[in-house]
Amino acid sequence: MTNIMDVEDKMITLRNQQVILDSDVANLYDVETRDINKAVKNNPRKFPEGYIIELNASEKRELVENFHRFNRQKHSTTNPKAFTEKGLYMLATILKGPKAEETTIAIVEAYAKLRELAQVISEVSQHEDDKAVQQSLLQRGGQLAAELLTDNLPIQSSETSVELNLAMFKLKHTVKREKDDEIVQLKQELAELKRMVRPDAP
Repeated sequence: MTNIMDVEDKMITLRNQQVILDSDVANLYDVETRDINKAVKNNPRKFPEGYIIELNASEKRELVENFHRFNRQKHSTTNPKAFTEKGLYMLATILKGPKAEETTIAIVEAYAKLRELAQVISEVSQHEDDKAVQQSLLQRGGQLAAELLTDNLPIQSSETSVELNLAMFKLKHTVKREKDDEIVQLKQELAELKRMVRPDAP
């Protein structure tokens, strides 16, 4: 089952946009990358400028250097394509079936929650003189962040709490994982989420 965290994990920042590479889109929809690109090729009018970004050589190289899952792109003779939010929504009108519907809903929810979270973070600093409004915004921000980070984690006897400073509020996310390396992975996911909603964050 595709969930919001599956989608969020695939998002990368490219040219100041949150996009998903064609190979990752294929993974989410459980099809081959060639099927995604074929759908685009067969429906050119549905993908005007701004819906899909073709990476240049420099962007492709940076992608391979920073994301292990893209190592296979290193020796590819073609540059990958990245779907913007609009492109993903348009692709959803082409791909059919229960899996496609489930994945599309997860994509829509992920983008909506990230957009709302970014808006909440922006509004917090605008209401410094109204503590009640600030508190309401902080609570909503924490709720959104928690929803974005929710996953089906196996229940274990030991718990680990990870605290994320996101702008002016903290999210304390208690996780139950089997292995230490999975805790490390979650911390990396938290850091990536912070970068996604605040691209200028360290």
